[in-house]
Amino acid sequence: MVSATPTSYYTSEEYLAQEETAEIRHEYIKGEIIPMTGGTPNHNAITLNVASYLKLGLRGQDYKVYLVDLRLWIPAVQVYTYPDIMVIKGQPILVDNRKDTIINPTVIIEVLSKSTNNYDQGDKFNYYCSIPTFQEYILVDQYRYHVKHYIKQDQQSWLLTNYYSATDTLKLTSFDLEIPLGEIYEDITFDSL
Repeated sequence: MVSATPTSYYTSEEYLAQEETAEIRHEYIKGEIIPMTGGTPNHNAITLNVASYLKLGLRGQDYKVYLVDLRLWIPAVQVYTYPDIMVIKGQPILVDNRKDTIINPTVIIEVLSKSTNNYDQGDKFNYYCSIPTFQEYILVDQYRYHVKHYIKQDQQSWLLTNYYSATDTLKLTSFDLEIPLGEIYEDITFDSL
């Protein structure tokens, strides 16, 4: 008979203290501290491509683009996480005067990996939906041309659009910007597996 290892639970203060000195990033989900997986070259390149396009496309507008090292606190569900990209309208609202944790993204973009695919599309999306400012969720597949784009319709419903081709164009609605999938996947080599 195999005995289960008991799960350790931590306060958010304990998590933040550990995260200050951790060599890798961790998520905090309702008291559990979960290590985040490392990225691949495709994951990194796609994140950079999208963030660069957003940064240039939103220049002079009241939006800020942030990458993976800025932490997001979701108080309604007691979760700290690190989205791949966040776009914030106006100024970031910092948590407890921390310089590394915000609560007010408008757009969140995640690059999917095999280990996070189900989580990013399931529980994590549900966590994000509890954020009042959250309006658009974009999931980018790093293994083939495929982008899922969710647009908030009201408190209970989201409109999903799928894009599958390098010639498709992702049309963001929180701000007037279109991103060709060819730009998202620039210099990406898909494995033949």
